[in-house]
Amino acid sequence: MIYIVKEKRDRLDVFASNVSNLSRSFCQRLISEGKILVNGKTAKNKTELNIGDSVEFLQTEPTKLDLEPKDIDIDIVYQDKDLAVINKPQGLTVHAGNSYDIEPTLVNALLYHLDSLSSINGVIRPGIVHRIDKNTSGLLVVAKNDIAHKSLAEQIEKKTCKRTYIALLEGVVKQDEGEIETYIDRSKKDKTKMEVSDSGRIAKTFYKVLQRYENYSLVEFSLHTGRTHQIRVHAKYLMHPVVGDDVYGYKKQKFNLKGQLLHAYKLRFVHPSLNKEMEFSCDLPEHFLKVLNSIENTKI
Repeated sequence: MIYIVKEKRDRLDVFASNVSNLSRSFCQRLISEGKILVNGKTAKNKTELNIGDSVEFLQTEPTKLDLEPKDIDIDIVYQDKDLAVINKPQGLTVHAGNSYDIEPTLVNALLYHLDSLSSINGVIRPGIVHRIDKNTSGLLVVAKNDIAHKSLAEQIEKKTCKRTYIALLEGVVKQDEGEIETYIDRSKKDKTKMEVSDSGRIAKTFYKVLQRYENYSLVEFSLHTGRTHQIRVHAKYLMHPVVGDDVYGYKKQKFNLKGQLLHAYKLRFVHPSLNKEMEFSCDLPEHFLKVLNSIENTKI
């Protein structure tokens, strides 16, 4: 498929997404793989387009899904013909890596429980609009068709999809509320980790203390951007890492946890076809409540 640029556009990935009805992230992947050409040549996501340029798609359809459905019990908070809202448990990976992982993922469960999933993100991430870490629990929205996927992805990109988390942090956070704005980039020492840096991508997080304890703080976080490990990295930046986080926090943990006490408890977005705002929330999981109950008598 070839499209001719009829008016000046800022960059290739935005134009490709607009004309093809594919998500911007999927178009970026096609561009990086040399499957979207400008005037017959490979280009970059940020390539500036001019009037008269031809943009050719060598691939417009994601590869057929071939992941195996698995009967994994998941909490489907809501679903209709366009989307589903899932309360993901701690310990379940959202999707496999580029080389198929052996352990079951949320995608395997979705293929079993839902009647359809969007194909925009290809064979590894069908339906996945955004993700949360394996050891973070809570809400995420899943697209059941490509039109819904594009709408939800645009809301996340434009920051109109609101995601709110609750975390238990080490130590007593003195300020009642605040805003953290830094650059976050891949760690130079460990490529599996992220870090606050002088360069990279801008990351903005809002926080509010809900309850203080003698040695801990229960904090609500709201994301303005969605960088990898953003809350965990920003909690470390505050010098109050998330309890249970042995990657960005303390290596020796007091509680017998299988991951960080970070829960995506609230999600708000505009429904792609109903065009009305929808908000969902879910309670803290049992493993989180167990720790809170154990420090209940240390409230400040």
